[in-house]
Amino acid sequence: MGPGPSTVPQRILNALGSPTLGHLDPRYIEIMDETCVMLRNVFQTKNAITFPVSATGMAGMECVITNLMEPGDEVIVCVNGVFGNRMVDVMERAGVTVHRIDVEWGKIFSDEMIAEAVERHPKCKALGIVHAETSTGAHQPLESVSKIVHDAGMLFIVDAVTSLSGHTLKVDEWKIDAIYSGTQKCLSCPPGLSPVSFSEAAVEVSERRKTKVQSWYFDISMLKDYYKGSGKRAYHHTAPVNMIYALHEALAIVLEEGLEQRIERHAVMHKRLRKGLEEMGISYIPEHSLHTLNCVSIPDGVDDAEVRNKLLNNYQLEIGSGLGPFAGKAWRIGLMGHNANQANVDLVLAALRDCLN
Repeated sequence: MGPGPSTVPQRILNALGSPTLGHLDPRYIEIMDETCVMLRNVFQTKNAITFPVSATGMAGMECVITNLMEPGDEVIVCVNGVFGNRMVDVMERAGVTVHRIDVEWGKIFSDEMIAEAVERHPKCKALGIVHAETSTGAHQPLESVSKIVHDAGMLFIVDAVTSLSGHTLKVDEWKIDAIYSGTQKCLSCPPGLSPVSFSEAAVEVSERRKTKVQSWYFDISMLKDYYKGSGKRAYHHTAPVNMIYALHEALAIVLEEGLEQRIERHAVMHKRLRKGLEEMGISYIPEHSLHTLNCVSIPDGVDDAEVRNKLLNNYQLEIGSGLGPFAGKAWRIGLMGHNANQANVDLVLAALRDCLN
């Protein structure tokens, strides 16, 4: 019940343990293609270049940045926690000039702040923002930000690691140009893959590059010949076959439940958890809280590590500690995917009550 990975259902573990096929085996290609189709459904996009990068969530960030950005490009990055900072770091490693805008951890960015930054830096190629800041539990609205970014002729890059299938996320309707996520959060799949999606505009930008993509492994000009699902498959790398099995099963579970119903379940469980925590005198830090990651203040006089150790040892419950300026001051309680149910919420509340008493 921490910030991830979330509990993996047995059905997905069974799929993970299926016999390994070759990564060019016709049956495996069929499973992989089905996985990409289901990913499009969950991202709510028709983007042809939508696939799981063969590495964990931050590889998705690297894939997006290295394909779209070139040395000397300028970009605006919105920073309100660890993962905004990480986006800055990856951009700078790619030789990009970063114009960062910061708000206090736990806060979100207003349209006025975004518009002002875009006006101040009109030569920027893109704006990057975190939809679900895992370090603070802040939930950033995207739709109006997208309009501001596109009106300025920039690409819109989004980190959705902790929101995909747990919060409303409409890639096509919100005109998101490049987005990345992870399997270990709301999809309740083991860590190991990073779903990404590139709009046609983003693909065109990558095809007009003057320099080679910095990373051979993440270069979509080659990866698309393996993942796109048309014509002869070009060997690129040995795909993590069993992880694709697991993701295929995880996405099937999402779509069987229904994406809207799943998102609503996360909202209902968040409200139940929030009501119970606030009745105990525990307050939320972000004004705009994620349903999937609940970041709360540790009550005065309470020892952070002692409570978390008791939860783990006495109840087999893991919750997350605070990061950065929130270290020792916050708990991060995950309600993601398979974990977002009434039994878990009530157990967390009862266990916390016992530990605090």
